[in-house]
Amino acid sequence: MECTQSFTALLSEFRCVFTAPSFPIFVYLMTGWVLSHRRRFVTELIWSSGCTRRGHHSRYHRFFSKSAWLLDTLCRVLAQLVVRVFVPTGLIELAVDDTLCRKRGLTVYGTGMHHDPLISSRAKPLTSWGHDWVVVTLIVRCPFWAPTKVWSLPIACRLYRNRQGVTKGKAKKGKNGKPNKQKKQKRDPNHRTRPELAVELISLVASWFPERKLLVTGDSAYGGASVLQKLPANVELISHVHPKGALYEPAAAPLPGRKGRHPKKGRRLPGMAAWADDPRQPWKKLVFDQFGLHATLMVKTIHALYYKAGKDRLLTIVLVRDALGKRPDQMFYCTCLDWDARRILSTYAARWSIEVTFENCKQLLGLEDPANRKEKAVRRTAPMALVLYSLIVTWFHQVGHRHLQFPDRPWYRRKEEPSFADMLTTLRRQTWRDKFRTLPIRSRLAKKALAQIIEFLSLAG
Repeated sequence: MECTQSFTALLSEFRCVFTAPSFPIFVYLMTGWVLSHRRRFVTELIWSSGCTRRGHHSRYHRFFSKSAWLLDTLCRVLAQLVVRVFVPTGLIELAVDDTLCRKRGLTVYGTGMHHDPLISSRAKPLTSWGHDWVVVTLIVRCPFWAPTKVWSLPIACRLYRNRQGVTKGKAKKGKNGKPNKQKKQKRDPNHRTRPELAVELISLVASWFPERKLLVTGDSAYGGASVLQKLPANVELISHVHPKGALYEPAAAPLPGRKGRHPKKGRRLPGMAAWADDPRQPWKKLVFDQFGLHATLMVKTIHALYYKAGKDRLLTIVLVRDALGKRPDQMFYCTCLDWDARRILSTYAARWSIEVTFENCKQLLGLEDPANRKEKAVRRTAPMALVLYSLIVTWFHQVGHRHLQFPDRPWYRRKEEPSFADMLTTLRRQTWRDKFRTLPIRSRLAKKALAQIIEFLSLAG
């Protein structure tokens, strides 16, 4: 069984990624992933796609653990597809963040203890065992079927691993003849932090679109020197300035005939609190009513150096204060010097859509479900949920919005824009309708019962 023909046409875009024997398996597994209502184990995908007796089940497991295809190649084809559909010209907006997928088992490759924001508070941070994925998404807007929403479409990802110690030399034996428990360890030279992985992904995406301008939005974890100082030439960045971050004026022009090294920064500017209280620069009032930001904000803007993070690169710095006092004061920076405060804050607010993407991928597409242990299978199975998310939104944008049907709920009649659950439901409904269209059903009662069965099979949430 395969998905509806219009969605299968999108899957055919990836034929160049796989070999001739593995591409049909890719199509069957993605079909099973879309139609499954249970956890996305490989065995569940085999069953939900109707391939239980189509070859030995081990061939579907080997697709992730041994088949000759590269995730980066698949991501490149996906990125080129969604950019061609949604932003064929102009600025390409990206967002970067990481998400935790909880796991069980000590023998699963790449697992570790990571900060868990869902169960943590400011007073008590907590951790959970699992995989931490760094993801880059494409920010898109679809004004004709979702005018007030913003969507983040995953286009590349990396698995983050905790810092691993490398044993230095052999452990000496103790008096009882057994090795001592304490072993000297040195830093793993291959370890990469989350910001370093983010830079790797951003550079990869920038290499796919060398003639285009890219803008990345990231929270404070991706706004330091390890990201800002290593951006490709065609990439701009919007992120946070640390509340205690030191800002400086640009260095003055060197005097003629002056010897010695020229200064790289000018006079240090007042801190955030002093800047906020400075009456010489008045506040400007901005009202926002958009996706991710519904507030009245007071702002101040300057051009300055955030020297610790960006060295002598001049940045647009925006100081933000909530007019109602519900949020603490914050500072943002943008590498685009010609952008004003409204455009910077509006663009950064769209970054909230990446959090919605992570929730939908976990709740509706089983991002946390795959049960793999080996390295290659771990690195390639879970990202398929992210790939499917982008493909489903793309399919809905091209075809699915014409078949959208909201459920009959008398308590919620004002719904006008679809959620991702509505998109997934629409895709499943069209697939089952294509499946049962050729059945010779003439009775009106049987047709009604079949329609109810299709609707029940299609529900995504």
